[in-house]
Amino acid sequence: MAKTGFASVDDYIASQPEDARAPLERVRGAIRRALPKAVEKISYNIPAYRLRDKNVLYFAGWRRHYSLYPAGARLIAAFQEELAAYEVEKNTIRFPFSAPVPVKLIARIAKFRAREAAGRE
Repeated sequence: MAKTGFASVDDYIASQPEDARAPLERVRGAIRRALPKAVEKISYNIPAYRLRDKNVLYFAGWRRHYSLYPAGARLIAAFQEELAAYEVEKNTIRFPFSAPVPVKLIARIAKFRAREAAGRE
């Protein structure tokens, strides 16, 4: 398990720059509403959501954007049109802080990842 400097997702978000906190809370809320049974935790020093003993989705705040992980080929193909406005690279989707948080898209991505993880069991 990766060593973490954060005790909780609340601690993680509180550590972010002030202008990033509200968007990250919206991302968190979208994921939590989409995956109400997921366990929220810190993994690899970033927020993670775990279902049936598998981490299904992570998010992280950066200087100018926040990211969702992992975004495999099937997810990218399934959301190709909606993701065209965002930077997608190496299993990462980057959303700029300068744009509104696409909460419905994030919720749909979270549900997709949960179905994907369940299919591998």
